[in-house]
Amino acid sequence: MNQDPHSWQYPPIEPHESGMLPVADGHRLYYEVSGNPEGKPAVFLHGGPGGNAGPDDRRYFDPKAYRIVLFHQRGAGKSLPAASLHENTTWKLIEDMEALRNHLGIAKWLVFGGSWGSTLALSYSIRHPERVIALVLRGIFMLRKKELDWFYKEGASAIFPDVWEGFRDHIPEAERGDFIAAYYKRLTDADPAVRLAAALPWTRWEMATLRLYTPPELLKSLVTDDFAIKFARIETHYFVNRGFFEHEEWILRNIDRIRHIPAVIVHGRYDVVCPLETGWDLHKAWPEAKFMIIPDAGHAGAEPGTARALVAATDRFSGLPNR
Repeated sequence: MNQDPHSWQYPPIEPHESGMLPVADGHRLYYEVSGNPEGKPAVFLHGGPGGNAGPDDRRYFDPKAYRIVLFHQRGAGKSLPAASLHENTTWKLIEDMEALRNHLGIAKWLVFGGSWGSTLALSYSIRHPERVIALVLRGIFMLRKKELDWFYKEGASAIFPDVWEGFRDHIPEAERGDFIAAYYKRLTDADPAVRLAAALPWTRWEMATLRLYTPPELLKSLVTDDFAIKFARIETHYFVNRGFFEHEEWILRNIDRIRHIPAVIVHGRYDVVCPLETGWDLHKAWPEAKFMIIPDAGHAGAEPGTARALVAATDRFSGLPNR
């Protein structure tokens, strides 16, 4: 298999529209539109929460077939105020998506999301099924306690013990019963130096475990001070609040609302960040969706087998009517 993930994607393109959209609660969202202005609308939802969308994320879509919308969620990426936790909840992000959809004059769109982006895509679709043409989901995450415990307590630590030590050792032994709460306390400290000191090991832990193999130079480029602060603060904010769901099984309990929507679910066999069990649980609850296990992939959407499957999924849906 070709080990360059981008060989499975469409060529690089530049946006033909970008801007900052004022939404509720003093937030301003960075957004961009690329591809065919008359094409099928598609929105890309980045992970994290607190991550961002970049140029390669446009490349999952045929630019001749799709009108490709990317945006940075509250506090993330280029959105402002940076790293803000004020009124930053799953339900507010869904309202922001609706504001952006209306701003762009889109009636319905394909919704594409990986990792936390899959959580948001599923939640948005459950709330607004009438606005969704199809779903493309990757590396499923439903923010349940067992998923958080696997990655931030015991599970992934047994596979990456060398990286885990750096994450673990930033927290005093007396607080290690709840790493998420311990990091959140530091990431919301009044002292910027305390926040940054916590943001770096938190972010390094996730970035180092995304792929089957992460070259050291790639890891270094991913863990910058600016990115780490936004990523770590917003992630811990969502995790201590359990995604703001009324029940940790909220998505599965409401899956019947979207079972009629065409969907493809892609999950790496060796996903350490969001284990395959989570994708399997969604598959069992939603057998109508096409479920694909990538045998030689971890969590990242950029891994070759995963990228290939995601592009095939958007190609598959490009001919669906926009209604």
